[in-house]
Amino acid sequence: MRSSGDGAVGGALGRSLGESGPYPLQSSADEPSTETVGYRGPTACAAAGITYRQLDYWARTGLVEPSVRPAYGSGAQRLYSFRDVVVLKIVKRFLDTGVALQNIRAAVQHLRARGFADLERMTLMSDGATVYECSSPDEVVNLLQGGHGVFGIAVGVVWRDVETALSQLHGERVDTGETLIGNNPTDELARRRRDRAV
Repeated sequence: MRSSGDGAVGGALGRSLGESGPYPLQSSADEPSTETVGYRGPTACAAAGITYRQLDYWARTGLVEPSVRPAYGSGAQRLYSFRDVVVLKIVKRFLDTGVALQNIRAAVQHLRARGFADLERMTLMSDGATVYECSSPDEVVNLLQGGHGVFGIAVGVVWRDVETALSQLHGERVDTGETLIGNNPTDELARRRRDRAV
């Protein structure tokens, strides 16, 4: 296996994004076309472990834009999907390990092109210069034996972390704008609101 060094994200066999092969880059047919729940900026930040300044900068530069509702004009609130928040957390992990921004940008584009079902089984590996996609334990081992992988991000683990975090935070129904109260047992105000609603 050879690293291209150009920052392209590929499969464990060094496959670049545009090549055909066993890892087609299209969304799965069963993926929902619209999100029913969105998360405002502060909630996305809390779940992804980033600052609002990072979130705002990444949205303005096009690194990770909200897919549910972008900010239009003054006072408009961005709404991020669950998948957006997973990508935000992955970007944060890449930055923490020193991966170059252009390589992170390529990885984000790759993640956006994949179907929901693909993400949970994916591991992203990097040697700092290139980001690789691995979809099986054998591919991870092959990559490590080739001397390319230094660290990895199991997307399924990030997925579950974000799922747990968002279950305790507030969301918003996209169709009605209704606030969905998270299930945080330490949030007394949220508990009182839930009790009043019942």
